[in-house]
Amino acid sequence: MDPMSTRRPRTRWVLLFLFVLLPVAELFVIVQVAQEIGAWWTIALLILGSVVGSAIIRHAGTRAWTALGTSLSNGRMPAREIADDALVLVGGTLIVFPGFITDVLGVLLVLPFTRPLFRRLLVGLVTSRVVVIGTPTQRRPGPGSEGSVVRGEVVDD
Repeated sequence: MDPMSTRRPRTRWVLLFLFVLLPVAELFVIVQVAQEIGAWWTIALLILGSVVGSAIIRHAGTRAWTALGTSLSNGRMPAREIADDALVLVGGTLIVFPGFITDVLGVLLVLPFTRPLFRRLLVGLVTSRVVVIGTPTQRRPGPGSEGSVVRGEVVDD
């Protein structure tokens, strides 16, 4: 079965969720919150979320470069640091978007005690998408192989 044929329906559902269902759900929650606490407090909370998300993104960027440099200088692959920093960056970006659902998801990605769960999900997603392409073993002509050997002499002019 063609891998592209199985990805297209899944991609359509993800796009439908991201561009139709999530914004409608966000609007619903914003209206519900505004009815409970008032429009101005709701707007203030949404602005506060954007400010906090921006600060998280700035801090995560600085921390990512520092952790990357430290790991590389110690001679080890910074896989965990890269995954954590990617999750914090995505979480901060979700907090910047106006809405309470994305704020909650963003906070869950940013918190150090919930991040390992999302790191495992990220690793599982990435490893399921990685395709290992191996080169077929190449046979060289020579003694003991099936190829022919051309004996000769190298002549320098």
